[in-house]
Amino acid sequence: MPDTTFVERVHNASVCYHCGLPLPARGSAAWQVSIDGAERAMCCPGCAAVAQTIVDLGQQSYYRDRAGYAATADGAQLVPPELQLYDNADPRFALDGDSREAMFAVEGIRCAACVWLIEQRLARLPGVESAQLNVATERLYVRWRSEVCEPGAILAALHAIGYAAYPYDAGRHGEQQRKASKTLGRQLFVAALSMMQVMMYVAPAYLADDGTLDDSMATLMRWASLLLTLPAICYSAQPFWRGAWASLRARAPGMDLPVALGIAAAFGASVAATVRGHGDVYFDSVTMFIFLLLCSRYFELRARRKAGAALERLQHALPASATLLENYPDSHAATLVKAAALVVDNLIMIKPGEAVPADCVIVDGRTLLDVSLLSGESAPVAKAVGDALPGGAINAGTVVVARVTRRAQDSTLSSLIKLIDRAGRDKPRIALWADRVAAWFVAALLLFALAAFGFWFWLDGYSAARAWPIAVAVLVVSCPCALSLATPTALAAATDRLLREGVLVTGPQTLETLHRATHIVFDKTGTLTHGRPMLRKIQPLGRMQPDFCLRVAAALDAGSAHPLARAIVGAAVDNHGREDWQASEVCETAGRGIEGMVHDRRYRLGSAGFVAGLSGAAPPHDTGAGVTPVYLGVEGQWLACLHLCDGLRDDAQATVDYFHRTGKTVVLLSGDNDRLVREVGDRLGIHTTVGNCLPEEKLAFVKRLQQQGAVVAMIGDGINDAAVLSAADVSFAMGEGAALAQAHADAVLLHGRLGAVADSARVAARTMRVIHQNLAWASVYNLLAIPAAAMGLLNPWLSGVGMALSSAVVVANALRLRRSS
Repeated sequence: MPDTTFVERVHNASVCYHCGLPLPARGSAAWQVSIDGAERAMCCPGCAAVAQTIVDLGQQSYYRDRAGYAATADGAQLVPPELQLYDNADPRFALDGDSREAMFAVEGIRCAACVWLIEQRLARLPGVESAQLNVATERLYVRWRSEVCEPGAILAALHAIGYAAYPYDAGRHGEQQRKASKTLGRQLFVAALSMMQVMMYVAPAYLADDGTLDDSMATLMRWASLLLTLPAICYSAQPFWRGAWASLRARAPGMDLPVALGIAAAFGASVAATVRGHGDVYFDSVTMFIFLLLCSRYFELRARRKAGAALERLQHALPASATLLENYPDSHAATLVKAAALVVDNLIMIKPGEAVPADCVIVDGRTLLDVSLLSGESAPVAKAVGDALPGGAINAGTVVVARVTRRAQDSTLSSLIKLIDRAGRDKPRIALWADRVAAWFVAALLLFALAAFGFWFWLDGYSAARAWPIAVAVLVVSCPCALSLATPTALAAATDRLLREGVLVTGPQTLETLHRATHIVFDKTGTLTHGRPMLRKIQPLGRMQPDFCLRVAAALDAGSAHPLARAIVGAAVDNHGREDWQASEVCETAGRGIEGMVHDRRYRLGSAGFVAGLSGAAPPHDTGAGVTPVYLGVEGQWLACLHLCDGLRDDAQATVDYFHRTGKTVVLLSGDNDRLVREVGDRLGIHTTVGNCLPEEKLAFVKRLQQQGAVVAMIGDGINDAAVLSAADVSFAMGEGAALAQAHADAVLLHGRLGAVADSARVAARTMRVIHQNLAWASVYNLLAIPAAAMGLLNPWLSGVGMALSSAVVVANALRLRRSS
């Protein structure tokens, strides 16, 4: 039982409810967590994150039963023992063998510098195999060895360098992002206000350069400027102070360090000059620099959020609850339950406007389904009893009752999100190069600023009057953030656009490798073709018109489930709308055909031998290669031969032509017979065709191309071609619905539009151009601006303008990728 003294302290509103330390002076409402129905004040975001995680784990009893406060940062551990319930035993972390994997949301991401710092710190943590922070989504992916590391150690390591982390939750993460945006907005407002007021006080000194401003008035204005600069230094510049301190604690100089040093140096020199009553002051430069840099970061923050907007929409589309029917159909009593609690065979009610909580099948009712979020298809899809509903789709019609076939965690939308998450766990080669350059850049910059100060200090006779502002200008003019932002912002914007167009990019190297691809290898069935029979033409064999023959054939096949029958009925519906001709006395003979009465005449539809039994010997005709013939006859007379084949996709020709125009070698690789594969290749203008290939032979073919130096892009069906898709340098899978979870590709075409591959290639080319432009701009800017500052050609405030604009140019250029060409 907790002692009386401790209970009294817990209810003291001036201390942190979690650790017992005094609350900050700004008030107890800064960080709060709802515990047992009451809002409890916390002293810092770290305590708030730990307390919220304890609540999320359902361990609120820890606060009721504890006999003392949790350990503070001065104690042996930053994470309380109760939080160790979130440990390697959690099945959500299981991966393979002794490895574990998790996704965390990290609070306090300010810019690309934070990404580098967090990754470097976790890389040095024993047992951590990989740690990647996605700057666009602000999610941290960590993989570790369970025998060496625990999740609590990862949280503690982040807390030690000033970042609060917690297991990712879409709702909580969204709320945190809104709070961070508001805080940055307030800091920007205070910086702008300080800058404008300081400018009013320093303007007379600039205008009265003829000595008309007396000393007492100049001194008064300096002190006023100092006081007006303090809010910007103490509040608006907090992101830079925290980032610099975190990088120093981690012993990994980050990009906030030169910024903080520049601000501190300029402000310190100005304070010293104000106190002494002589010397130059830079209060206007300091406030302007803080304001401009915050503008850049605010713009960058909004850009990152926009770049990851499509993924956020998917995350927030996952329904949190579902309506469970206990004894349906005997009773319609409904219970609202967590979507995660649904199990297979549960019966659920889905109301109009609600998201489907899990993959299921309709057992009662019919409706229209909005699947635009899953596939990009804008038109609602009609669904009736027996039809499957993918989890995450929206019920746009009437109430239906459905039976759950997969848990919410395994639904189609969850599978999509997992595939996207996979893309954010690694970085493309060009991004890793930029990160390495930026890391060395900071250290080199600090040494160069020190050298510049020493040179000018010596040149001016050991006077700091000129050396000090030059050193400040060198520190603030550099922009390593632009280097680190150049690649991830562009890739995030490009993948966001492709996702909105129905292309789910799941591999980190996808766009980069697609741009370098030399060979584009297509599968045939289900990729260049629809993968199902289609009616190509009707060849008359008698006096009846093709239109009449099609309507008779559709009437006979109306009740058949055979794929050829479905193709004939579908063609009739496309030509005439809903078919109203009826057949009677229908009898289907398996493997041969179907017979029935239409308008009081007996017809047969099927193989030549089957129809010959009613119509006599077949007249001479030619069906051509690659065609499945279906014959129609009436007693004593042959009427028509229906040519069915696996039809080419409408956009197959345009897609192949695009890759020919861009200088790629196009290959058709299929398991179908050589004659049919050659025919399809000839129709599309593909000169290299290989047929009769088993899966292992396809794999061997692709590997031979790679051994010859080719960069291979493979487009297949995502399931049957799993091995060759995995082996290709970059691969696309034609997929929809539950099949997405089985895709082994680097990208998935959600609505099966083959032309999206060509669109992806165009976006890849634009993306690489933008990345190269960004890297070139960042490199040229730093190569020109830093020497200019070192030579005294740039003053501190102008250096601040350059740094802010450098990051802004990179981000704005990357965001162009979100727009259609």
